[in-house]
Amino acid sequence: MPKSRTSPLTRRGFIAAGGALGLVAALTACGGDDSAKGDGGKDKGAAASGPWTFKDDLGVDVSTKATPKNIVAFTGTAAALYDYGVPVKGVFGPTKTADGKPDVQAGSLDISKVEILGNVYDQFNVEKYAALRPDLLVTNTWDGSYWYVPEASKDKILKLAPAAAISVGKDATMDKALARTADLATSLGADMEARKTVDAKARFEAAAEKVRQATKANPGIKVLVGSGSPEVFYASNPTTSADLSYFRQLGVEFVVPDKLDEGDFFESLSWENAGKYQADVILLDNRSSALQPETLGKEKPTWAELPAVKAGQVTPRVTEPIYSYDKCAQILEDLAKSLQSAKKVS
Repeated sequence: MPKSRTSPLTRRGFIAAGGALGLVAALTACGGDDSAKGDGGKDKGAAASGPWTFKDDLGVDVSTKATPKNIVAFTGTAAALYDYGVPVKGVFGPTKTADGKPDVQAGSLDISKVEILGNVYDQFNVEKYAALRPDLLVTNTWDGSYWYVPEASKDKILKLAPAAAISVGKDATMDKALARTADLATSLGADMEARKTVDAKARFEAAAEKVRQATKANPGIKVLVGSGSPEVFYASNPTTSADLSYFRQLGVEFVVPDKLDEGDFFESLSWENAGKYQADVILLDNRSSALQPETLGKEKPTWAELPAVKAGQVTPRVTEPIYSYDKCAQILEDLAKSLQSAKKVS
């Protein structure tokens, strides 16, 4: 999922002519210590008075003079850090809906207490970012790029502070992404021995076992992962994202599209051909940018004819998980329930 395929890709000017001098000043003040080689690539936290290093999943040894305090993060990553007690100053990515409520990707974040630098794909206010005097930018990576950091302004953004990325794409699994996010949070001061975190991890492990048992108790259930847009239905490839790869390890049987688009993340199907792949359960993209079941039922007749839809076996898919044990435990529990109750209809 290298792009938010169901979001409008709006672009805008990031620096007005009158604000250019302010950005140059901020670049001068904040630049120069973007990243440096650490001690053999070993991840470590540090006291605020000493250096901080972290080897991220792009292979970059990210380094600052002291443990970062002014952190800006992709919304979902910020939500994960929040669950571990690590606050952020600003966020970019889907944060609030059109009616002002927290987006599903904001998790437990109090969105009134963070600076929102951009709320949709390709939107990132560089001037506001510079004004926060960031020590560190944190995001995910699907394909070797910084997720939700616009290509057009990437160089300006990355000059303002070091950046660290956690892999959630095809070279990762949910448990690995969770561990790496926890590593980062620990390096930033999170207490992984806190009772809340210990309990959440135990809940996650128990939920994973529930999924394993559900697939064994109800074998042969075929699951299709999809996302709806006004123009097409995206049938997702289950081998290119950390969550689905982990579900496969737990025994979930997915439908694998046979004619993938560039990047191998999904196959784009016209709504006339939405029934190309038969499935017993559909995991449907729950992001605010994607069409949800109520709208699909009203506007897409072929959706209503799908066997899984007729059987009421459509489950929301958290397409971009918040990689904290608390949030991922809930995802697995919901998946286990769907598999346990599913009937063969394809």
